[in-house]
Amino acid sequence: MIRPKLSLRRPLAVLGAALIGLTGAVAVAAPASAHHTTISATAGCDRLTGERVITWKVVNSEVNKGATLHKVIAEPNTPVTVAMEGGKTVPLEGWVIPEGSSVEATQRVPGNTASAKLTVHGRWFKEGQKTEKNTNDGSINLAADSSCTPAPKCIDADKAKYSHTFDGPKGTATVKLDGDLPLCGEGKQWFTLVSYFAPRPQFATPQYVYGTPDSDFISGTQTEIKLNVEIPDCHTQVDLIWGDVEQVIDPLVEGGKRYDNKKLGSPGAPGNRSSGPQGWYNGGDKSCTTPASTFASACDGSVAVSLTNDGKISKYAVEFEVKGENGFSKKVSVAAGKADTSIVVPAADAGKIEVLVDGEVIENGTYSWQRPEDCPLPAVTTKADCKNFALTVTNPKGGLPVKATFTYGDKTETRTVAADSSETVTFKAGKAETALVALPDLDLELQAAYAPEENCGGGGAGGEEPGLPVTGAAAGGIAAGAIALLIAGAVLFVIARRRRVTFTA
Repeated sequence: MIRPKLSLRRPLAVLGAALIGLTGAVAVAAPASAHHTTISATAGCDRLTGERVITWKVVNSEVNKGATLHKVIAEPNTPVTVAMEGGKTVPLEGWVIPEGSSVEATQRVPGNTASAKLTVHGRWFKEGQKTEKNTNDGSINLAADSSCTPAPKCIDADKAKYSHTFDGPKGTATVKLDGDLPLCGEGKQWFTLVSYFAPRPQFATPQYVYGTPDSDFISGTQTEIKLNVEIPDCHTQVDLIWGDVEQVIDPLVEGGKRYDNKKLGSPGAPGNRSSGPQGWYNGGDKSCTTPASTFASACDGSVAVSLTNDGKISKYAVEFEVKGENGFSKKVSVAAGKADTSIVVPAADAGKIEVLVDGEVIENGTYSWQRPEDCPLPAVTTKADCKNFALTVTNPKGGLPVKATFTYGDKTETRTVAADSSETVTFKAGKAETALVALPDLDLELQAAYAPEENCGGGGAGGEEPGLPVTGAAAGGIAAGAIALLIAGAVLFVIARRRRVTFTA
């Protein structure tokens, strides 16, 4: 069969796969006559199909006669075709090789083929001349190359590699399947992002899951996932782990289970099957509890301290320490959501009081004793006769000792009056008509009038001559006052803060 002359420079049709491992191991049959064909071959591997792809080159020995390939025999017996323009192919058998030219044809054979052979029966014809015939062959050794196996179309889940990003403070992560191949079949690989409440900004236990972990899988056409979790507004830990939510540990406790190499970016399997930053974070600048304290002063100088653990979660206990300036110290653990009102700082040990957690004073955790407004005040009473003027301070039960300063005329004496007791100072009666009792601890001054119970005719505060009767309006007033005091059984006194009020009989 005669073929029209075609340019041999036309491009081969695209095979749709990369050809690798070209081989030039070719045997060429010696020509049996002047008219012959020379056959050589090269081979490659189609990684998509796993086939060997042999390119046969057949050269016409004659420069003034075309060679018709009357019969072509291939071993293995698979088609040998020539690529045409536009992607069409035709059989090599029947092809006419122009004078002094050649043709290339392609043959596909199984990937484990050890050798291939091509036999060509050629005929050369020119008008007025005898038709020449010749049979030539060529072969190629494929055993020198490794077998050609198809490139995988997918990757098994247990062999897949991944890459990831991780932002612990923001609670975000991504995981992506490496390479261009999807996971095979129904294979899935889960990944989970989880955040925790934590007692410290460094790793510490116990930890409790915050919110809902975010979990997703890579499978089929889904080759990349994005994960996002809420972060507590306090100390936290965030972990990107290999597996679904069933792998989440809640809580993380001392001596309990750990994620270990399940965290992506770990040095061991399976975490090291994903490349990227370490998939774990510890941080946060606030405590996940809100310890608080309140104080109540008592009249006796003591302070009752109430401690509460009303935190953002009801899981952590808080270790409080209450310190008094004068050496008092007590520690107490308050369970989550609870309060403790058992601590009383005695007056002797109080001074400035501090409440500490983890060695630091908590907010509003400093206090000093303040006298309650409803505490009873000390009482001042007097007793006077013509020779003496006695002043008594009585301190009620349940209060603090008070300092009392007694002043009459140019005489001053100081006493400390214990709670539930009295102190009396007696002055020799003189010309002064009033006495002053100061209570500096209470910021009070009390003024009492000297009013003897009898008529001191010749002496006493009036300064009269001894034995002379007191007459006139003054005498009447004194007498009336004496009668009133006898009836009442006490001397009238006035308590006034920073002011003096004088009563005279």
